[in-house]
Amino acid sequence: MYTIGQLGKRFGISRSTLLHYDRIGLLRPSGRSSANYRLYIQADAERLDRIVGFREAGLSLKAIGALIDDTAGDDTPPAISHVLEQRLAQINQEICGLRSQQQTIVNLLGENSAMHRSRLLNKSQWEELLRACGMKEEDMWHWHRAFEQHAPEAHQDFLEALGIGEHEIHSIRRHSRQTANRDLPISP
Repeated sequence: MYTIGQLGKRFGISRSTLLHYDRIGLLRPSGRSSANYRLYIQADAERLDRIVGFREAGLSLKAIGALIDDTAGDDTPPAISHVLEQRLAQINQEICGLRSQQQTIVNLLGENSAMHRSRLLNKSQWEELLRACGMKEEDMWHWHRAFEQHAPEAHQDFLEALGIGEHEIHSIRRHSRQTANRDLPISP
């Protein structure tokens, strides 16, 4: 058995958080001591472990409650994979928005001053790095084709992260798909 303090310490959660979880029915203690203190059993600790994992993934307490309860009223709780896939899509949208904001700030500050302090890499810096590694234009297109073939969404994200415009990204990806089985270099 765990006291509220022991359980909180084990998971790095404050007493007030555990009291809140009790109030909203997310994690209720399995018993009480003779002095009426909350007591938690191993199953409660395992439930809290799942709650903590879902919170780290950014899920709301309401969504977590639906996921870990055996039933949620008359409805079947949503599938864990479905909820996590939705959260992942949301995170990807947030990252895209943040990347756009980052690029806007760099542009507002002037590339030379901000680029040294940011974690942004622009298209010309990336090309310069690839050339420094000995890659020629044909090698770069081969790289794009492989990236597009193996991880098209990640390829899109990477090109956006370089600050490349939508039209040029579309062109690069289209050429990468069209030439996937060829060894000839294509210029965008």
